[in-house]
Amino acid sequence: MDKPRRADTTPAPAQSVGAGPSVLTAVRRRYSLLTTGDKIVLGLMVGIPTILDIVFIWLPTVASIGLSFTDWRGVGAITAQNWVGLKNYIFLFTQYIFFWPALSHNLIWLLFFVCIATPLGMFLAVLLDKDIRGSAIYQNVFFLPVVLSLAVVGFIWELQYAPGSSGLIDGILGRTSQTNAIDWLGNPSINLWAVLVAASWRHVGYIMILYLAGLKSVDPTLREAAAIDGANERQTFFHVIFPVMAPINTVIVVVTVIESLRAFDIAYIINHGKNGLELLSTLITNNSISEANLIGFGSSIAVVLLVISLVPIIVYLSRVMREQAS
Repeated sequence: MDKPRRADTTPAPAQSVGAGPSVLTAVRRRYSLLTTGDKIVLGLMVGIPTILDIVFIWLPTVASIGLSFTDWRGVGAITAQNWVGLKNYIFLFTQYIFFWPALSHNLIWLLFFVCIATPLGMFLAVLLDKDIRGSAIYQNVFFLPVVLSLAVVGFIWELQYAPGSSGLIDGILGRTSQTNAIDWLGNPSINLWAVLVAASWRHVGYIMILYLAGLKSVDPTLREAAAIDGANERQTFFHVIFPVMAPINTVIVVVTVIESLRAFDIAYIINHGKNGLELLSTLITNNSISEANLIGFGSSIAVVLLVISLVPIIVYLSRVMREQAS
């Protein structure tokens, strides 16, 4: 009689972790489910913005970098004779008398925004987050300047700063005669500060909305837990709310830096960025378009401004990528 055969108790080989479909395969399967019309719409939605971005941003940027090494004046073809190498940059850093004042004005603009305008916008957001009576009205009032372009803001504040009886500020100060009127925009020792107040009028509302949106997204249980532990409002904000809003704080810092570096409209409207209102952006326009048509030299200033602007952007992107990786 044959002996009964023993059951095979050998364990089956375990399935490897990477045996499942890859992410690329999953994407291809989902894409294959799209109809032809869906693919056309998707292509247009992605393709058109990409083309516009390349044509109006990246191509001019690359062209400016190339032009910064020439003395081209915007007329005729660019030849080998127009190539000057680093001559524009050497002249910019060593001999051009308006570059360092303009750079210092941009830094003053940045410090004013960081130390005054941005904290004021955050303070207004904290107040409005308490749902005080008429909060919606206050939000609209403070946000109204953001809707206006900086050009319109410049025209509005030109009227406020008009000297003598025609200006609101001089009228309030009682300096209505021509003898004691303050030339807010013509005096190079004070016009930068006057313009900073006008620019902050718009910047405060922008920061307020950004920070208010961040405050609304904070988990209410954090405040309740802090209150149970005996923390007051100041302690709750700085030790609980403010650290939680680290992503919003980073965005606000980047926005503030970029707004300071790209400042142009108000200064150019008032006096074309001259007589104490020199900024890097106005130097680019004045050298490239308005006066001398020094396209190559103006492009070198634009490249310097681009390099400075890339610093906060790179810091922000590196921070975001580190957070996503973790």
